[in-house]
Amino acid sequence: MRSRAVGRGRACERRLLHRQRQYPPLGEPAAGLGAGALRAAGHVVQGCKVGPDYIDPTYHALASGRPGRNLDAFMSGPGLVAPLLANASQGADVTVIEGVMGLFDGASGRGELASTAHVAKLTGSPVLLVVDATAMSRSAAAVVHGFRSFDPDVHVAGVILNRVGSEHHEALLRDAIEPLGVPVLGAIRRSERFATPERHLGLVPAGERDEAARAALEALAVGVGEQIELEAILRLARSAGPLHATPWSPEPTPAPGRERDVAGAPTPATSRSARAPRIAVAAGPAFSFHYRENHELLLARGAELVPFDPAADEYLPDDTDALLLAGGFPEVYAAQLGGNAALRERIARTVRGGLPTIAECGGLLYLCDRLDDAPMTGVLGASARMAGRLSLGYREATVETSSPIAAAGTELRGHEFHYSTVDPSGGDGDGDGALPGPAFTLRARGRERLEGFATATLSASYLHLHWAAFPEIADRFVAAAAERANVGLGRPVQPQHDAQPAERQPAAVKVNLGRPLQPQHDRHAREEHTR
Repeated sequence: MRSRAVGRGRACERRLLHRQRQYPPLGEPAAGLGAGALRAAGHVVQGCKVGPDYIDPTYHALASGRPGRNLDAFMSGPGLVAPLLANASQGADVTVIEGVMGLFDGASGRGELASTAHVAKLTGSPVLLVVDATAMSRSAAAVVHGFRSFDPDVHVAGVILNRVGSEHHEALLRDAIEPLGVPVLGAIRRSERFATPERHLGLVPAGERDEAARAALEALAVGVGEQIELEAILRLARSAGPLHATPWSPEPTPAPGRERDVAGAPTPATSRSARAPRIAVAAGPAFSFHYRENHELLLARGAELVPFDPAADEYLPDDTDALLLAGGFPEVYAAQLGGNAALRERIARTVRGGLPTIAECGGLLYLCDRLDDAPMTGVLGASARMAGRLSLGYREATVETSSPIAAAGTELRGHEFHYSTVDPSGGDGDGDGALPGPAFTLRARGRERLEGFATATLSASYLHLHWAAFPEIADRFVAAAAERANVGLGRPVQPQHDAQPAERQPAAVKVNLGRPLQPQHDRHAREEHTR
């Protein structure tokens, strides 16, 4: 039976591809095992990633030609997983969902919540288990048996053997698994062609190695197409039942009685302004961690998103009304960021002057005085340094100081994922004057702490947020940008004496939603749920 998203969009078959990972790494993200080969066979493929990972979806996007998406039952809540999948799958023939960590590993101390198995249940997706067969033969059958029998509500429908050494090795593995009645749908040989470089937060994002990543994925598509049974995998995907979910939409939800006012009309935020509010979005290799839905929510509220590269551009985009500093790898590009003194000084001046600003993780580091030995913008009066300990995990958060994120007292859910520390770790003012207050109280595993910096126009924190569950963030941020545009404060972002030469102005265009701002991780995200 074909799965169907109720509401709109054509039928889309789906399967959940979970790899039981062992070291050394298995190569390109698991969704690439099938997405590229299915696409090469003429199918329209959508890639999704379980969990909060930013990097693997960049590889999914390259393999499928469609933006990668995340399905995270903690970040969005279980009730939004199926609608987000239905939205992602519109226009696709088959959706490949890549798992995270072990199949049954979820949010720490919360049972199956946010695990790959949980997402498989929420979406009714059959599971194709990718087993690293390195240094095992008959034991592979024990692995498959354990995963299949642990939770009878999770349908482990097939197996792909990965990193197989030889024909003899493959025969041993198939003979061991055959009595279980779980079909082996492919055996992929070890190959350095499929290797992917890593760094401290996992794989190197595809956008930083676009040409090499494309070559590896093309090799993978060819190799996988020859070594797995694509038609059998499609039959497995067709076995999924209907997906009873209305696709998630980024469009604003009208207040009761205002449906006629809102439908087809400018949003309240933009109707006050003579032009669409312009939000400068930090992109480039240093700031590549973006959730597609966050951008779609901003666009749906009438904002114009203009990417710029803080490592290379000397000016903010003209008429900037708000600033979004995403996470990424500023520590890797600290020399370039620090060397771009012109932009650092302009950002410091405009943020201190009240430019509505949201900074997550890497953006927080960029607003510090220094990152190790490299100068940053100096907005926060704090210093950042790289540490040897990884801080990661899901967080429940309470907004402590009203900011462009939300009003004080608002409850949110997010995650942290960083090797750096900031001293001090948060503001100690009241947020009403020059001294920022703390951005959040973060709670995890029975402990809580204050974290981040916030004022009425600034939120800078390690907390990553997926706005699909909290669209009010986009409402508030766009409203703040529109207010700035409405009172004529957009133009002075570029002071008269700093006027940017016309030939160097960024293009005033909306973000192309066909590709991410910066093609968007998960070696360590497998630990994300267990911290």
